[in-house]
Amino acid sequence: MRFLYIILCFSIAFSNALFSQQKEKLQIIYTGKIKASNVEGESTFIFLRDNQQQVHFVHKGVDLYCDKAVYYKSQDFIEAFSNVRMVQGDTVTMTSKYVEYSGKTELAFARGDVVLKEPQSTLTTEKLHFDRVKQQAYYNTSGKVVRDSSGTITSKIGRYYMRPKKYQFTDSVVLVNPEYTLKTNRLDFFNDSGHAYIFGPSTITGETNDIYCERGFYDTQEDFGYFQRNAKINYDDREVKGDSMYFDRNLNFASATNNIKITDTINNSIVKGHYAEVWKDKDSVFITKKALAITVQEKDSIYMHSDTLMLTGPEEHRITRAFYNVKLYKSDLAGKADSVHVDHKTGLTQMINLARFSSSDPFATRRKPVLWNIGNQMSGDTIHLISDVKTEKLDSLKVFNNAFLVSKDTLSDDGYNQTKGKVLIGLFRDNELYNVDIIKNAEVIYYSRNDGGELFGINKSKSGSINIKISDNEVEEIRLINKVDGDLSPESLFPKNANRLRGFDWRGDERPTSVEDLFKDDPPLNLPIIKGLDDYVPPEDFFDDDVRERVEAAKPDDPAIKNKAARNIPNPSTSSGQEKKDGKKKAGN
Repeated sequence: MRFLYIILCFSIAFSNALFSQQKEKLQIIYTGKIKASNVEGESTFIFLRDNQQQVHFVHKGVDLYCDKAVYYKSQDFIEAFSNVRMVQGDTVTMTSKYVEYSGKTELAFARGDVVLKEPQSTLTTEKLHFDRVKQQAYYNTSGKVVRDSSGTITSKIGRYYMRPKKYQFTDSVVLVNPEYTLKTNRLDFFNDSGHAYIFGPSTITGETNDIYCERGFYDTQEDFGYFQRNAKINYDDREVKGDSMYFDRNLNFASATNNIKITDTINNSIVKGHYAEVWKDKDSVFITKKALAITVQEKDSIYMHSDTLMLTGPEEHRITRAFYNVKLYKSDLAGKADSVHVDHKTGLTQMINLARFSSSDPFATRRKPVLWNIGNQMSGDTIHLISDVKTEKLDSLKVFNNAFLVSKDTLSDDGYNQTKGKVLIGLFRDNELYNVDIIKNAEVIYYSRNDGGELFGINKSKSGSINIKISDNEVEEIRLINKVDGDLSPESLFPKNANRLRGFDWRGDERPTSVEDLFKDDPPLNLPIIKGLDDYVPPEDFFDDDVRERVEAAKPDDPAIKNKAARNIPNPSTSSGQEKKDGKKKAGN
């Protein structure tokens, strides 16, 4: 018996020397205790660790250590048990309770508390396939990757590409970071850079914001990202949507491009445009390219369009600024101005004439703010419009400097009722102007008609101030206070060249009569083309034709001996094959 044991040891030693010359076969470095047996018709060797060290194999730069190994010599195949450790170079280490490894196919299968470590991450799962030829690891029994700088990533299916140091996670992917949680269908993650590419319906949930997209990129180290396809960001009381969005978590900053919609749920307002910036810490929104602000009201919303819009201030005291060619529209109200300032808390809207247009500009009169209410046109250097924030109705208005009130006489071709002065104060009832006071240097031209509509005279007068009562869009009464001069003249005696007060400017053709009218004289807008990430293309099956050819080539010559290398390779219609089918279904997301 002792002689047989010596012969067996000599045979193993001779095999080691032979294997060292044939580099493509497994090399036995340390055997420990040795037992010979016959399993499934072929000779096998069982190695058990001793008190000195574990059983040790080497194959093409990979070291395999274990407490027990079953070595199938003819198939160049190992089953390793207990405290198994595979080490590839100085970067990748895999530990588990059990490993199968084929020197012919270079395929490894591990199960039982599997841990794959490389310098920047640790993967844990219950079962793991490792292809040394492709340098890929794969699991489909749920796994977790821990990366110190990016957090923890879990998924049902995952693959690690060792050369580019890339993880590809699919099915129920969750990345948990102290700052946010990302959930998606598929995540491509690069270990060195911390870059994550997102595919399918995805959410990124933080303490103060939520992000949704169906395509995206996120830098987990620098905390910024780009998002496309139904992308939106929720900032407490604001929702920002756009075709393409950028987000910087450190700055609490977001920008959006093309088809933008920002909804303020607290102040019932919507802002639209094609480029926007949102600074959350500053409570600031900047939007341009066909910018449109909508103040949502129960019965009749107010629309404001300009080149640029800015919303600033906390939700309880928000300010809207609009500048360059501002236009307002409401069913019973419209206006134009160089710039507009709206205080949503007090209900004050200031329509401002920029000073740079007020002196030498030949088109200065066109730059003066103008407001239309029903049939009345009001203009001046500055207009203040005051609304009741509770009832959402117009309360009053003030026109400062060069105030002018004009309404077209309903029965004449070119007759206009006109009133001018230094200051105009108007009062509204149910959003209709019913009382007007013109203060200081007041002048009036008014077409007086009887109840039948017949014109009996034209009144042209001057006075210190004028009070006008209006009902159903018609002047009911004019009171001249501290009258200076003027009289009522028949139309035949009224000079044609005197039917306009100085500074008269009827601008009815500029009045917006619909939301579409707000944009009618805008220059053409060429929006940038947003490509974003390509559609999701499912990866090739991990157990592809190349793997199956390698397994087939490793089949033993004796048909009575089972092919050990094929024992954990699933059928194409199951496992990873099913992953590929599922991927095709999700490819359009």
